[in-house]
Formats: sequence, C-alpha cells, structure tokens
Amino acid sequence: MMPDQFLFAVEVMINGLMAGVLYALVALGFVLIFKASGIFNYAQGVLALFAALTLVGLQEGQIPFAHLINATLGTDVHHFGWQMPAILAILLTVGVMILLAIAIERFILKHLVNQEPIILFMATIGLAYFLEGFGDVMWGADVKTLDVGLPQGASLWVEEKSAVLGGEGFYGFFVDKLDIVAALVAAVLVISLTLFSQYSKQGRALRAVADDHQAALSVGISLRFIWVLVWSIAGFVALVAGIMWGAKSGVQFSLSLIALKALPVLMLGGFTSIPGAIVGGLIIGVGEKLFEFTIGPMIGGATENWFAYVLALIFLVFRPQGLFGEKIIERV
Repeated sequence: MMPDQFLFAVEVMINGLMAGVLYALVALGFVLIFKASGIFNYAQGVLALFAALTLVGLQEGQIPFAHLINATLGTDVHHFGWQMPAILAILLTVGVMILLAIAIERFILKHLVNQEPIILFMATIGLAYFLEGFGDVMWGADVKTLDVGLPQGASLWVEEKSAVLGGEGFYGFFVDKLDIVAALVAAVLVISLTLFSQYSKQGRALRAVADDHQAALSVGISLRFIWVLVWSIAGFVALVAGIMWGAKSGVQFSLSLIALKALPVLMLGGFTSIPGAIVGGLIIGVGEKLFEFTIGPMIGGATENWFAYVLALIFLVFRPQGLFGEKIIERV
C-alpha cells in the first residue's frame, strides 16, 4: 500500500494533466495562426467563445439577433420552437466558422498583406472586441448550458482500478470523464495537424507564407487561400476548445479569457510548434496543480492564478523561443 499523501499528489498531478490538455486546445489555435502569418492572434479566445455561443444557439433553436429584432419591431420572439441534433448543430457551426474565416480574410487580412506584425496583431485585438460584441448582440449575454452528449462526472472505472493502491481511507483517483475525452480529442488533433503541417502541400505553403508574404506570392502561392484555410482550421480548433470548456463550465463571456492562460503555454512550448502547445499545456497544468497542492497552503493559496505566468517569465529569460520553438537568428 502506498501512503495516502503520495496518492493524493498523484491524483492532483493527473488532474493537472487533464487541465493542461484544455489549455493546450486553446493554444493550438494560436500556433496555427502564428505559423501562417507570424502574428499572435489575440482573438483566438473570442473565437472559442463565438463558436460555443453559435453551437448552443443553433442547438436550442434560438433566433439570432432576437433582442435587436424585438427592440426594433416591438415583437417578442426568441426561439424557432425546435431542438437541433448535436451533430447537425456542430456541422453547421463549422460552416459558420468557415464563413467567418472568409469574412476575416476579405475585410481585414487582404488589406494588411506584408504589413508589420504589430499592425496585424492590433487588427486581431480589434477583431476580438468586435466578435465579442457581435456574439452578444447575436446570441445574448446570458450564461448557457452546452450539452452535446459528452460524458461527464467522475470515471467509476478509474476510481475502482486505483482504489486498490491505498488503504481504507483512499477511494481511488477522481478523474472527470470529460477531461479524458478532451485528452483523446487533443491527441487526435495534434497528430492530424502535425501531419498536415509537415507532409501536405498546403502545410508547406502555410510555412512559406509565414516566412515571407511577398516571396510566397512570387512563387504562385495564393496568400488569400492560405489565410482562409488556416483561419478555418483555427476556427474548428476554437470550436473544439469551446465545446470542451463550455461543457465543463457553461458558455459565458468569461470563456474568452482562456486566451490569457494560453499565453504561458505558448511561451513554454514555442509559438511555432504544434506538439509544443500540448507539452506546454501539460507542464502548466501539472505545475500549477502541484504547486498549489504543495506550496499553496504555506503562502495563503490561490497560486493557480499566477504560477503559470511566473513560470513563463522564467522561460522567457533563459529560453525565449520555448522548448520546441525555432531559434531565430538575425544577421545584420
């Protein structure tokens, strides 16, 4: 039999790994956009929020812009009166995110070809605030429950199998079924995106665009197509992240703040590495849980709010490109 304190630490570490996977799902969208355009997409967290809002709205048969319609026409309409199957709602939401990617390219990115990265970054800040307000007007600001049939609650199988490790006071590891599903989905996403980036023609074109817009255009690569493609994929990743986070804590506007937790994940894993986003997420997830478990009680607790950023700051000092990021050498 193992000591209970050690087993509790292992349980904390497992739940940290699960939380890290959810952080990494958001960070994946940042990596994709950065690889295609060399900019940090501040709007990725809001994309996850907008995707989750759209999914819930379609699933519940909510009328888009209902508040605006009612205020303008004096009506009192809110729902179409039908419930949409989850799979159909997800497919339609993917379509909406693709249309959004096309709109972003046409109305924003097309006018910023070969501009300085800071200008593109500022554009994504404006896009984030616009999408947040647009989502509010379109679907309303109330907290929504997202249910697409994902399993939730403690995994009894994990509890039963791990209970034998401890004594009478240990009942097994508490692991949420939703976190297990998120881990499996993240693994499939990372493998798929890595293969796409390394071995597909579009993946190679994506890396060429990130290196130099003008050079990519000169060899016949369609910058507009690549940007629509990568923003569509980032929108799909945002939808997956929105589903997982929305099912876990409800669809609310604070969901957009998960982008802030993705920052230290990217600093650890590297802005250009898809596997790095997962590894960085796992390090942050485990690190903050274990730090809270071991050191938190000594210093008053609530260390999860700042631990990730302190760890990221240390990495910036000693390895600014992250664990898997490409070391940039500029010759002058």
